[in-house]
Amino acid sequence: METQTSTNADTPFRIAVLASTNGTDLQAIIDEMKAGKMPGIELTCIISNKKSCYALERARNQGYKAIFVNPRDRTREEFDEKVAEILRKYEVDLVVLVGYMRILSEQFVKKFPQKIINVHPALIPKFCGADFFGTSVHEAVLAAGEKETGMTIHYVDEGCDTGEIILQKTCLVSPDDTPDTLKTKVQALEKQYYPEVIRQLSSQSKVS
Repeated sequence: METQTSTNADTPFRIAVLASTNGTDLQAIIDEMKAGKMPGIELTCIISNKKSCYALERARNQGYKAIFVNPRDRTREEFDEKVAEILRKYEVDLVVLVGYMRILSEQFVKKFPQKIINVHPALIPKFCGADFFGTSVHEAVLAAGEKETGMTIHYVDEGCDTGEIILQKTCLVSPDDTPDTLKTKVQALEKQYYPEVIRQLSSQSKVS
């Protein structure tokens, strides 16, 4: 069963967030929602594979549905099917990955074609794939002597960081940058543009 796209202007564009870490980009989305800058968009739930994930605490503290799905004793496919059940229950139009530290199974991706987006803290095709996540991305950028870096928002397909690119934004790499300072720069771009991309996709769904 696939998600259904909202076509009625009065029907909310329903999103769900999958997260495994602190959820800083989630907070940016919530902040814009509370500021009235995400009209017609509903954050239905936040799902995590980590019970102590701070993104879940953020969600609970701010009145959103927070759901822990235990990966223990489940294959990747079984885990993803449980998550898919939840997404179908909430009639989700878009799945937003925020620091989600699992590679989605092929069967999961096929259930939600062009309905899953991710933000990667580098300029794909540079420094992407299964070996590049979190701080390791910024360490690799510095080690390579790059003059600029940035973030990429893309659709998720069956590969790892191989889906169609939606948006890229860049920032300069300074000689005195560290992995932590670079992370701060890139996260600032993520927090600014992730909500914007969600707004754009919501608008497109209303006219499709």
